[in-house]
Amino acid sequence: MTAIFITATGTDIGKTFVAAGLIRHLRAAGSAVDALKPVATGFDPAALNASDPGMLLSALGRPITPAEIERISPWRFTAPLSPDMAARRENRVLNFETLVDFSRHAIAAHSGTLLIEGIGGVMVPLDETHTVLDWMAALSIPILMVTGGYLGSLSHTLTGLDVLTRRDLAIKAIIVNETPGSMVPLADTMWTLERFTSPIPIVMMPRLKSDTPQNPIFGEIAALL
Repeated sequence: MTAIFITATGTDIGKTFVAAGLIRHLRAAGSAVDALKPVATGFDPAALNASDPGMLLSALGRPITPAEIERISPWRFTAPLSPDMAARRENRVLNFETLVDFSRHAIAAHSGTLLIEGIGGVMVPLDETHTVLDWMAALSIPILMVTGGYLGSLSHTLTGLDVLTRRDLAIKAIIVNETPGSMVPLADTMWTLERFTSPIPIVMMPRLKSDTPQNPIFGEIAALL
């Protein structure tokens, strides 16, 4: 069994895209794979296919039904905010221990590769006292970190790596997902990051039109798991 937590430097960086591409690559290779997006905000029940859990289910070849959404994403909130704020708007609380128990049970029950997609960035608050970092530390499974090529991503990435390593979390790879319209060339971002992040592997991901399993980038990432 291989369990991987996918985190990022922030929201809308490409976690779901990377997870879906990995799923399709692993399935095409005949590997057993499943995925979870335990916490989702900005969730619209009328647009299941376009939601992050819906995209993961599509990659898994699973039906995009309310029952399947509930299976992989039991904590869903309407407001596109951090989970603590989104839950408060609905007079709800995300119970951290229940979230950790749910994740641990899924890890123990799956015999293949399990991808757990986080929410937002490394330090996004989940409740009044816990962040995504606390969730990752409680699970203590290897990390894939997705970052972008936007101006500011260098600081965000290195800050995220610093707090991850301080919690003794193993970072399998950094995926630099090209940011549309960025004034910073992707190759320059890679050149700078490599000087500060060695020996952690870095994968450059130019903006792709699809997460087809034939794309060699997903094979490159899969080989690092």
